[in-house]
Amino acid sequence: MNMIMITAPSSNTGKTTLTLGIIRALKNRGIDISAFKTGPDFLDTKYLGLAAKKTAGNLDMHIQGKDGIRHAIAMNSGELGIVEGAMGYFDGIGNTFENSSYDISRELDIPSILVYTPKGEMFSAIPKIKGMVDFQESKISGVILNKTSKMMYIYLKEQIEKYIGIKVLGYVPLDDRLKLESRSLGLDDSYTDREKEELIAKLAHIMEETVDLDEILKLSRIVEYENYIYPKKRDIILGIASDEVFNFHYSENLKILEETCQVEYFSPLRDEKIPEANLIYIGGGYPELYSKELSENHSMMESIREYVEKDGYLIAEGGALMYLTNSIEGEKMVGLIEGKSVMTDKLKRFGYVNIETKKDTIYGPAKTILVGNEYHKSEIHSSEENIFEITKPMSNRDWKCGYMYKNMIGYYQHINFLGNMHILENLFNNIEQEKRR
Repeated sequence: MNMIMITAPSSNTGKTTLTLGIIRALKNRGIDISAFKTGPDFLDTKYLGLAAKKTAGNLDMHIQGKDGIRHAIAMNSGELGIVEGAMGYFDGIGNTFENSSYDISRELDIPSILVYTPKGEMFSAIPKIKGMVDFQESKISGVILNKTSKMMYIYLKEQIEKYIGIKVLGYVPLDDRLKLESRSLGLDDSYTDREKEELIAKLAHIMEETVDLDEILKLSRIVEYENYIYPKKRDIILGIASDEVFNFHYSENLKILEETCQVEYFSPLRDEKIPEANLIYIGGGYPELYSKELSENHSMMESIREYVEKDGYLIAEGGALMYLTNSIEGEKMVGLIEGKSVMTDKLKRFGYVNIETKKDTIYGPAKTILVGNEYHKSEIHSSEENIFEITKPMSNRDWKCGYMYKNMIGYYQHINFLGNMHILENLFNNIEQEKRR
């Protein structure tokens, strides 16, 4: 599959809206587009998937591993892969470029297009862009000028191509109507499907008018990868929560689970009870926005309690951990974890994590190692024992997290199974062994 990356010097440059427009414009030409986002973001991938009209994936060497990012591409192959880079092109873990969009573009040899927004400058933009292009093994092969006028585009295009030697592929005019609002974890997901579709269609029209899409296709390059072989099929029925509350799922996780188990989706918000299953998986989301509605669904919460008390296997990730406590901001929740969830006025945790289990869990024996990502503006007030020792990569920061009760495990961290296949294998083995007993 040919691939191209859209990147920028920093966050909040408008590269997501620009990427959405390019994806849809090329999709409108009949090209099978596979969309990806570098980093661990959940929400931007939803928009990218809408633009491509099929599920988008993540590319992240920390949570998936070097082999894992190629597996993620194989799971979502098409004619053309378009990758939106996270943050700034060179911004990686800590004060490094490790696992940055730049690092991933080098690993996969993906050409990159730089989205640059001129701000109060003219020729000064040239050495800034040149520095990024000339940095060792940089894959930047073209530039798109964003939020600028046609006249500024004409002025800068001449000088960029003269002094840097790469093509300027077009520009996008400044238009506040094309702006996407953000939440704490990425793009705001409160827009209606119609609003999203109208915006993406409008963006695609602009890209056709002002961006050289043919040149983008020429700049793309084949990325080599092998077909992904899914793990063996398991005799396991898996219930996955999926609704407007709990919908933070890595597409790679869902594809692995759908290929290996018999999956049934359910809604903790609307359904009366969980499905008959050997394993229940509740992912992240914003339960604090629906705490009253969740608290009023007594039968669903009772079915979860009964299931766990009967030794049913349950995973709760991110926001789902809050759902398992006694309350969220005073609204009664499931109550399997003794304690309450409260919102904070700023980020409590942010970024990549390394995890070591303190005791035996459904994921394996004590000292099992996992990698993940954590991002939340809430905290759990509980006296129950934590089962995870958490460390932050390239930092001396550490803390504890994670709770266990019988065959239930809950934690704030988000886990991509491509980088943690051993825990999935352990979990499935435990469930099948118990079924045989």
